[in-house]
Amino acid sequence: MFITLIRHAEPEWVRDGFSQDNPPLTARGHRQARRLADRLEAEHFDHVYVSPLLRTRQTAAPILHAQRRGEVIEPWLEEIRSPIWQGNPAEKAEAAYREEKRRPAAERWAGLEGGEAVSDFTKRIHKGANEFFAQRGIYRTDHELPVWHIDEPGDRVAFVAHAGTNSVLICHLLGLAPTPWEWERFVIGHATISRLEALQLGDGFTFSLTRLADNSHLESSDYTY
Repeated sequence: MFITLIRHAEPEWVRDGFSQDNPPLTARGHRQARRLADRLEAEHFDHVYVSPLLRTRQTAAPILHAQRRGEVIEPWLEEIRSPIWQGNPAEKAEAAYREEKRRPAAERWAGLEGGEAVSDFTKRIHKGANEFFAQRGIYRTDHELPVWHIDEPGDRVAFVAHAGTNSVLICHLLGLAPTPWEWERFVIGHATISRLEALQLGDGFTFSLTRLADNSHLESSDYTY
C-alpha cells in the first residue's frame, strides 16, 4: 500500500492586519497548488481524500482536475480547531501561540484557550484513522509491534490535509506515541509531499516513511511554512 500525504498550500491567515478563520490560499499558495498538480499529474491514485477546510479544498482542486476525479471530503482530516479569531487583530493569535510554546511539556496538551485541546485533537485523528482504514480492510493486528493487516496492499491513496493531521497520521501508521507538539516533531512545509509504503512481514505489514515534506517541485522562493 502506498500512502501520499499532501499538506495544503500557503493560506492567507491575515488580511489587512486581521485574522481569518478557515482562510483561502494566498496568490503564492495558488501557485504552489498548481506546481503540486504538475508534480502529481502522471501519478496514479486509487483514491484521493480531502480535508473539509477551504485551504485544503483549494489546494486539492488543481490536483483533482489533473487526475480527472471529483472531490471526496473526509471530515476527520480537519486540522486542530483554533479559537475563533475572525476579525481580531493578528497580534492576538501571535501572542497566544508564543504563550503556548513557553509552557512546560505536559501543559501543552491543553492547547490554546478557547480552541480544541491537543489531547482531544490527537485522539480524534487516531480514532478517525482507525475507523477510516478499518472500513477498507486495513487494521492493526493483535501484536505489540505496529503490524497491520491490509486487504489490498497494492492500493495507492492520497490525502490532502494539514501539518497537524498529517503528522499525527504518520505517527498512527508508524506506531509512534503522540506528543503535544506534532507540528514541530515533523516540520512539514506548505504544498509538500510525504509518503509511506507498506512493508511486508512474515505475519502482516508495517509502514515505512519513505519521504517527508518533499518540496522539490517548488521554486526556493515559494518555500513557506
